[in-house]
Amino acid sequence: MTGDTLSDVLRTVRLRGAVFYFVSGSEAWAAHAPPARDIAEAVFPGAEHVMEYHVVTKGSAWAAIDGQAPVRLDEGDIVVFPHGDEHVMTSAPGLRPEPSDAGWYFATRRDPKPMPVTYHGVDSFSVEEPPGDAPNNLVCGFFGCDVRPFNPLIANLPHLLHVPAGGDSLETAMLRQAMQAWRERRPGSEAMLERISEMMFVNAVRRYLESLPEESLGWLAGLRDRHVGRALSALHAEPARDWSMELLAREAALSRSALHDRFAQLVGQPPMQYLTQWRMQVAARLLRDCQSTVAAVALEVGYESEAAFARAFKRQTGKPPAAWRRESRAAADRNARGADGGAG
Repeated sequence: MTGDTLSDVLRTVRLRGAVFYFVSGSEAWAAHAPPARDIAEAVFPGAEHVMEYHVVTKGSAWAAIDGQAPVRLDEGDIVVFPHGDEHVMTSAPGLRPEPSDAGWYFATRRDPKPMPVTYHGVDSFSVEEPPGDAPNNLVCGFFGCDVRPFNPLIANLPHLLHVPAGGDSLETAMLRQAMQAWRERRPGSEAMLERISEMMFVNAVRRYLESLPEESLGWLAGLRDRHVGRALSALHAEPARDWSMELLAREAALSRSALHDRFAQLVGQPPMQYLTQWRMQVAARLLRDCQSTVAAVALEVGYESEAAFARAFKRQTGKPPAAWRRESRAAADRNARGADGGAG
């Protein structure tokens, strides 16, 4: 059930990976990445939220954001910055490029407008060629997703998510295959990288979920809880159902009061409030992706009255459904234009 709920969220918030670059370094090297919001429009035009990640395909590296201890990464390790924090990737803890250091200005495949990346001692930085024979190689990229009107996952992830290499390093092996296809300009290589990167993110979240201490709170802790996890799974499986606390408690195998208190303690809000917010997220996707009328969307997420749905949607998003539809489709058009263009 946990996996189904997580998958449902990832599908509905449109997780996608794209735009890759490659970094290699020999001895003392450091590369600084600006906040993801500063480059979001170039990386994912129209995306609401952008996250950067790095995979060590050879050697080692250190990852750091301000206010936290640096984290060592070994070959096969993955680091994700779910909140889009400014950060540095270095050969040793404490290194950081100075403003006077050189900077590459590169064009992404989506947008020919150059973006600055400050570096020091880096042997190679490229959006075209995977790294060569340097002792330390990184593959870097971005994820895009929706955070409005409701994304329960992102707020519950740490600012730096470190995923040590698995026992068989399957993802790293697949990544190397995709990089080889990229180097040889084989058809489909970019799509391979995109799908593999999305798979890496899902695995990173799953492993983080499995590592949470028993006393943890939050949406992810709720997924793992036997009773709250069943309630979340039921709500996500049938968001349009005429749910009551009695029905939901029966699904969760708890009393109504016990489920209400346990759900609120772990997830941070009562079940019916969560249901309303998730319905609005589902509705937002339908408004953007489907041609259904607002009345039809209202019915699909559990509202018999279009007016009641419109009021609830505006409370959650600040906009009436029709206005949300226009703006979200305009953003999707920008994203599509960006994907079709760009520099190599």
